[in-house]
Amino acid sequence: MSHDHPHHHDHDHPDPHAPRKDLEDTPPTYHQALADAVAELLIEKGVFTGGDLRDTIEYMQGRTPELGAKITARAWVDPAFKAKLLTNAKEAAAEIGIDTGPAPLLVMENTPDVHNVIVCTLCSCYPVFLLGKSPDWYKSREYRSRVVRDPRTVLSEFGTEIAPQREVRVHDSTADMRYMILPMRPEGTDGMDETQLAQLVTRDSLIGVIEVSAPA
Repeated sequence: MSHDHPHHHDHDHPDPHAPRKDLEDTPPTYHQALADAVAELLIEKGVFTGGDLRDTIEYMQGRTPELGAKITARAWVDPAFKAKLLTNAKEAAAEIGIDTGPAPLLVMENTPDVHNVIVCTLCSCYPVFLLGKSPDWYKSREYRSRVVRDPRTVLSEFGTEIAPQREVRVHDSTADMRYMILPMRPEGTDGMDETQLAQLVTRDSLIGVIEVSAPA
């Protein structure tokens, strides 16, 4: 029996690459506005400079989903790496030269029995260091509320149909915890090397709204 529920401790979409207009350009949330105000205060107090903040933002903007894809491909071909990734993601990523950022990170594995998806119900917490800039739809109020209440319907709008017997788990990112999904390796990819496998992995599969497909 399937149990669809958000894991709170883990704290339109017809085309995910072209989300509906009502999901774009959403105004800043309370928490985003609060973060801006805190940053301005810390600059004023001399804790860091505007230049420091710009350098950090530029560094984060330079991050891309290719980093998460690289981690995923390594996990698919290296069982020891995968085991460490699922227990200590930060250390596992560091072994292949990837910085996962200052926040703790949990990697949730998709299996034939469980499909995982991530959201931030309060604002837009997101593993920027691994996936790059978050998509507009991820930050939208519609996604943040609906994926918790009715994840199967939201996933179906991305073209992802989850079998009734497969459990869906929703993981709520917070300021203290980030999540990344480890998608299932698709069938028909046994002859592909790690670089080729990484090219199959997309940002949306690392969020969990789609699954990875083998090349046609």
